Amino acid sequence: MSRAWHLDGVGLGALRLEQRSIPTPRAGEVLVRVEAAAINHRDLGILAGAYPAPAGVIPFSDAAGVVEAIGEGVAGLAPGDAVISSFYPHWESGPANAANHAQSLGCEIDGVLAEHVVLPATALVHAPRTLDPVAAATLPCAGLTAWSALFAEGRLRAGETVVIQGTGGVAIFALQFAKMAGARAIVLTSDEGKAARARAMGADDVIDYRQHPEWSSEVLAATGGLGADLILEIGGQDTLPQSLNCVSVGGRISVVGVLSGLVAQVPVPPILFRHIHLTGITVGHRADLAALVRAVDANGIVPVVDGVFGFSDACDAYQALPQGRHFGKLVVSMAV
Repeated sequence: MSRAWHLDGVGLGALRLEQRSIPTPRAGEVLVRVEAAAINHRDLGILAGAYPAPAGVIPFSDAAGVVEAIGEGVAGLAPGDAVISSFYPHWESGPANAANHAQSLGCEIDGVLAEHVVLPATALVHAPRTLDPVAAATLPCAGLTAWSALFAEGRLRAGETVVIQGTGGVAIFALQFAKMAGARAIVLTSDEGKAARARAMGADDVIDYRQHPEWSSEVLAATGGLGADLILEIGGQDTLPQSLNCVSVGGRISVVGVLSGLVAQVPVPPILFRHIHLTGITVGHRADLAALVRAVDANGIVPVVDGVFGFSDACDAYQALPQGRHFGKLVVSMAV
């Protein structure tokens, strides 16, 4: 037998932990024994009923585990392999389209907050050799979102300046990747302790957005009036107007979140006359996740995990995430 969490409606009271038989992989599928699963802000939205998740769905998209069995026709994976999940199980490579975005783990189809899961082989990549399961589980959503925002879509180059909003999971990955690439990183935070930790990780400048509500002016001052080449836009409603104000001519804004609200009133002329590239990021595809894994191993990147919860206490992770006290990622471990 194996345990799995299911979401039957809206709110923490709709989560239930149940026993079930260990599923059997069919053709093209893989049985994975999950060792760790990371929570993301999207999971809070699903819990609140803001996403089209069916009743009884298994939550979470991000898992690290070990292959226990493979179905007919599966190549490149074998029992005993350490693997991580891919957010979009049918987006293997290439541009985003309606077909490869139709299903994502933990929303339209069952996710990974379970002791055993069966996934399409196309939803798995080999885990980094250098990371334990808790650290590896942070890569599929937050890690790949930062990777896509900076490199796949953001085209960040050495010597360029990137503004990173906050110190959550995506933001801290972005800081690590930016320094890996030789870029200058400006981090926004309102917490002195988090500011110190960001500096210790290589942040070149840290701006307190509560002390400087018009933080875009500080970015302009720090860049000699030129603005940032790339901005990791996480806030949405309250931050996008300022991002437009301090991005460089020909600069890029990678929109990855809406933490401050869903509807932003923005001026159109700067986008037109300053040739600003505004791109929406929805995680990324399996090929880029594999590239991210290679980069993690080659550069010795260690994801920052700020809290680990036991599998039976997964509800505590749901309660901790919106408090915003974490620096980096929160993870549920089956070993705790």
